[in-house]
Amino acid sequence: MSEASLPTTRRVALPDPDATDALGRALARSAASPAVVFLHGDLGAGKSSLARAWLRALGVQGAIRSPTYTLVERYALPDGGEALHLDLYRIGSGGELEFLGLDDAPAALWLVEWPERGQGGLPPADLHVRLAMPSDGANGRICTLDADSPSAREWLARLASDDGLRALPDA
Repeated sequence: MSEASLPTTRRVALPDPDATDALGRALARSAASPAVVFLHGDLGAGKSSLARAWLRALGVQGAIRSPTYTLVERYALPDGGEALHLDLYRIGSGGELEFLGLDDAPAALWLVEWPERGQGGLPPADLHVRLAMPSDGANGRICTLDADSPSAREWLARLASDDGLRALPDA
């Protein structure tokens, strides 16, 4: 498949928490490494739930804490790599990230909630995951996956053939 024919966007309906977990597992199975993922959505949209399912699927054991107050949580991965989960809701600007010591972080995965608040202090995103409530008032969430790099376009192509994601309805 040529790069021009690779998908750049995918929309998925997430009717319940189990579907959000299935998406997290599918993203973990199909991801390239390293990957920087920006998680967008209002409070309560499911960003932390998706991140938790993703980290579990990567083999993270023990407590997976929301980084709401710590700003960043680091997780050792079974393959020896590291995943970072950031929640930037409480910062005022990207300059504040300097104090987290992330400049030299060789993480295999960055999961960043509220990335717009860290603008200028984050690596560029490969994938944007946008979670929103359905506009028709239905239950669940709508997830839009937007590839922002060549590796993410390949990622979306791999994701399209993942049985766990194919089981979820398109939005």
